[in-house]
Amino acid sequence: MNKDWEDRVSAAWATFDDYPEERAADFRAVIDALVAELPQDSPLGPFEQACAWDSTGHSDKAVPLYREALALGLSGYKGRRAKIQLSSSLRNIGQAEEGVKLLTPELDEPSDELDDAVRATLALCLSSLGRDREGLSLVLGALAPHLPRYQRSMANYARALVEPEG
Repeated sequence: MNKDWEDRVSAAWATFDDYPEERAADFRAVIDALVAELPQDSPLGPFEQACAWDSTGHSDKAVPLYREALALGLSGYKGRRAKIQLSSSLRNIGQAEEGVKLLTPELDEPSDELDDAVRATLALCLSSLGRDREGLSLVLGALAPHLPRYQRSMANYARALVEPEG
């Protein structure tokens, strides 16, 4: 879509905190009005609607919309965001295993600013499945580069949590 539309979507999201829980439907209506401007087969429509449902506490309604956006070809940065958010929503509705399957390949994708979000969300999915050591390893590995000291130690500890003892 064009920059004007993207700017208006960003402006709408900038007002999200102005909508208390009892006005969540009003916020979703703002997003729906913007989505109505898009071609029917645009993956941006279901993505933005999924985000709106998700952000207003309705993971169950967001999941099919994230799936639709990805099926319509949402890729790049927003595609990665959709995978992260879909995985989180799947976890919220009791389908953490599917979230793990969706996010695990993202660990091998080219690095970007969403890397830590991938690891954090994957860690939550793993924890929901009782795989806490794997989740903790991911979180420590993501945290290590941000520490002012102990980066090497924390990275080594993260690896040791999941390496077989020998």
